[in-house]
Amino acid sequence: MDKHLGFGSVSTTDGTLVVPPEVRRQLGLDKPDAVVEFVVREGEVVLLPKVAVHPNDVWFWEEGQQQAEQEADEELAAGEVNPPMTGEEFLAHLEDVTGEKAGEES
Repeated sequence: MDKHLGFGSVSTTDGTLVVPPEVRRQLGLDKPDAVVEFVVREGEVVLLPKVAVHPNDVWFWEEGQQQAEQEADEELAAGEVNPPMTGEEFLAHLEDVTGEKAGEES
């Protein structure tokens, strides 16, 4: 179902697309670094608001990381999780994994 939000305009000088403030607010485009994807669909130009990804967070959206996230979600859904550890249990686990006692220098 279509919902009319308003009208914008395109500057003939520099091609800037002007989106009214109330439309920007409704679509979340009033946030810093808002991004819009332009798609042509059945003869219409469709604007799709997108969440910008900070350069420090790009790794999270890479295919391998998303696959690992999916596997983790599946493990959680299946109840295949370890309960939280106390600080002492965590240090003991580190000793088992590294072969070094916590606080010792190698």
